[in-house]
Amino acid sequence: MSNGQRTDFNGILLYTKAYREHDLLIKFLTKEFGKKMFLVRGAKRPKFKMRAAVLPFTYGLYGGDIKDSGLSYIMNDKHLEHFQNISEDITKNAYATYIMSLIDMAYPDGEAIPGWYDKLLTGLHLIDEGFDEQIITNIFEVQLLNAYGVAPDWVDCVICHRTDLPFDYSEAYGGLLCSNHWNKDPYRMHLDARTIYYLRLFSVVDLKKLTHIKVNDQTKKSLREVLDQIYLRSVGVVPKSKHFIDQLGKFKL
Repeated sequence: MSNGQRTDFNGILLYTKAYREHDLLIKFLTKEFGKKMFLVRGAKRPKFKMRAAVLPFTYGLYGGDIKDSGLSYIMNDKHLEHFQNISEDITKNAYATYIMSLIDMAYPDGEAIPGWYDKLLTGLHLIDEGFDEQIITNIFEVQLLNAYGVAPDWVDCVICHRTDLPFDYSEAYGGLLCSNHWNKDPYRMHLDARTIYYLRLFSVVDLKKLTHIKVNDQTKKSLREVLDQIYLRSVGVVPKSKHFIDQLGKFKL
């Protein structure tokens, strides 16, 4: 594929960026080739024929010229779907954009990650269908930690491996401490049992099997705080889209 390969690919549009007067750069997460940046010539012209193919929150089957490195090219679209509710709702839009940013930052371009393609597609469907966008986002945040090189032990106490005592989360130990070992980390997070329960659940939940989930506002606030802290201190990644979510929260208050 060194000189490019003309082929069909399944793609989820991650973001667009202006390029020259009439062209766009569009990053897709493709199922077959990972993240790829595409040059779409004439995309900003009024009579551009593939306008629907380059709208935000679009996914589908495309035909393109896929390059190993540098820019790839979209030749046509063959089947398109659009997450209409996400597009029309500023909160859903913000969380969906943040999830895509986290995946974009976690993996290098060109690395095939079909499992994450499927997870993203499922997660976007859930948000579009009315599932709580913060909870879906929290699931992605927890499950993406491994990709960032932060792999918390959510199963048992990292010291004694007991599972029958109350837990708290320790950044220093990279996982859970049972109450017998809370004294090992004076800076443990002091999380309540319900927050710990959901963090452990989110680490293993299969989005495709998710039919219902309801979390009270206080626990959602606690989950937001602990995940913010982990991403800020342990991961060191805070996408720009996260700052917009934070501003939305202040506006709602």
